[in-house]
Amino acid sequence: MTSARRTSTASNSRSSYWGDAVAKQVLTNVRYFVGPADLTAQTNKVELDNAFEEKDVTNYGSSGKKEVIAGIESIALSAEGFWQGGDPGYADDEFWGARGVIEAHTVGPISATVGDPAYVTQAVRLSAKNFGAVGDVAMFTLSATGSYPLGRGNFLMSPGTAVTTTGTGTAVQAGAVASGQGLYATLHILSVAGASTPTITVKVQSDDNSGMTTPTDVITFTAATAVGSQISRAAGPITDTYFRVSYTVTGGGGTSFLAVVAVGIGSY
Repeated sequence: MTSARRTSTASNSRSSYWGDAVAKQVLTNVRYFVGPADLTAQTNKVELDNAFEEKDVTNYGSSGKKEVIAGIESIALSAEGFWQGGDPGYADDEFWGARGVIEAHTVGPISATVGDPAYVTQAVRLSAKNFGAVGDVAMFTLSATGSYPLGRGNFLMSPGTAVTTTGTGTAVQAGAVASGQGLYATLHILSVAGASTPTITVKVQSDDNSGMTTPTDVITFTAATAVGSQISRAAGPITDTYFRVSYTVTGGGGTSFLAVVAVGIGSY
């Protein structure tokens, strides 16, 4: 579900902005969220493959050289790690419950704090392997194929702080969304607590300044009352370059959510 957004005639087909520069690094803290699960502490390898089919369009005007164009885009995710089960946040529960199911996936190369880089898509889990030989640590492997374009952007809500009241997040400069592109947003509800129907409604808002003085609702997620995930998108052009989350929390005493929100810009 999307709402009104600012538009323009911007024609740039790519966006390379990614906030503050991220230095070269050894992968020690890759964050991987799928559905209602944070698999960070269970995985030791995550790979994200984005490719386009090569289509041969060589012709008599190609000067004797092969000429190609990009065809259908494909997204593939794979992960390996240590088997755990017995909770919706554990790998076995997530993979078993999501057999053949399309879910939101969010991957970031570092700590998933607000402003950190993120990749977002939705993908269907196609295969998983569990366990190993006697004496081995119980392991798993996962593969999933995307059914959305890949968006590249930033985390807007971190799972490090529980959400207990209505509020807004910090604005992040993720870049403008050009014509032909889309803004993609993922929401992962990792845990829910509360005595009386705890509910959270999350929006992604945009503005042309970091103070968010005139925010516009770009994406509104369906109100959530349980663990799970959602992904939504809004078509460009969107000339605003700053984005934040806005959330409304209702419920009785003790209402609390752990949630992750990320946005990314990709083809539409």
